[in-house]
Amino acid sequence: MKKGKLISSFLGITILAAIIGFGFWSWNRQAKPVNGKMKEYSVTTGNIEITILSTGIVQPENRVEVKPPVPGRVEEVLVKEGQQVKKGQRLAWMSSTERAALLDAASSKGPDERKIWEEMYRPTAIFAPISGLIIQRNVESGQTLTAADAVVVMSDRLTVKAQVDETDIGAITLKQKAQIVLDAYPNLIIPATVDKVAYDSKTVNNVTTYIVDVLPDEKTDSAKNLIRSGMTANVTFFVNSKGDILFVPSEAVKIKQGKAFVQRKDSTPTGKVTETEVVIGVSDGKKTEIISGLTEADIILTPEFRLEGKRGSSSPFSPMGTRPRGR
Repeated sequence: MKKGKLISSFLGITILAAIIGFGFWSWNRQAKPVNGKMKEYSVTTGNIEITILSTGIVQPENRVEVKPPVPGRVEEVLVKEGQQVKKGQRLAWMSSTERAALLDAASSKGPDERKIWEEMYRPTAIFAPISGLIIQRNVESGQTLTAADAVVVMSDRLTVKAQVDETDIGAITLKQKAQIVLDAYPNLIIPATVDKVAYDSKTVNNVTTYIVDVLPDEKTDSAKNLIRSGMTANVTFFVNSKGDILFVPSEAVKIKQGKAFVQRKDSTPTGKVTETEVVIGVSDGKKTEIISGLTEADIILTPEFRLEGKRGSSSPFSPMGTRPRGR
C-alpha cells in the first residue's frame, strides 16, 4: 500500500515538474529578427474592407402557437411544415368534443346517419393569425387535443440573433449590409441586412454583448429553402469599404509620438533605407491605407521575425539540459 502511494507521489511530482519546465521554456522564447533580415513589400493599390465578425442563432422574429378555440378532435390538417401561408388562410378542421361524440354515435348506425349529422353540425375551422412559415406541425388527423395544445407553430420570418461585443456595437447601424454563413452550409453566402439593434445588453463571463437581428435577403432562394430555426450562423457586418487605394502591411507601420513611419528602400543602386513619415487611413488589421508619403512604385521593408529561445537556453526536455552561454 505504501509502495503504491510512493509511486503515485513520484509520478505526480514528475508531471508537475514537466509542466513547470515547459511553461518556463515557452515563456523564455521570444520573437527575434532573423539575422537582421528584412522583407520587401511593394506598395500596391487595392481594396480594404472593414468588417465585424460575429456568431448567432437562427430564430423566429415572432413565434406564434396556433391553438384551437375549443378542445376536441382534429379532423384534417391542411398545411405541412415549411409551407408559407397567408393571414386568414385555413390551417385545419376540427370537431369539438360534443361533435366528435355525436359523429362517433352516428357512425355506429351507418354512413347515412353520420352524413346527416356532418351536414347538421359543421366542423370548426382554424385560421392563420399571421402571414408566415409553418415551422412545426404538432397534430395529425384523428388526434384529440385540449385548448392549450398548439396545432401548428408559425413564424412571420426567420432572423439571425447575432451577439456583438460592446466595443463593436457603435459601428452597427440599421439597414447595414451583412452576410450570413450557416454552419450547415459553409460554402453558401446569404446576403442580409441589420434589422434591429438591442438597447439592453447581456453580460456573460464578464463579457458584455448586444443582440443584433440580421434579416436574410428574402429574395434569395437559399434563404427560403435552407434556413431552419435553431441553426448556428456566422455573421459578417460590412462597416466600411474603400477601393483603389494605396496600402501596406499593417506591421510595416510604426507609430512614434503620434506619427506614422515606414522603412522605405531607395531606388538607387545602393538601396539606401530611410525612415519615411506617412499619413495613414483605414485599416482592417492586416492592411493599412496610405493617404500620403508613398507612391505605388515604392519599396518598404519590415523585419522578418520568428520565435527563438533566449541565448543560453533550450528546451527543458532536451537531454543536454541548458546549453552554456557561448563566447
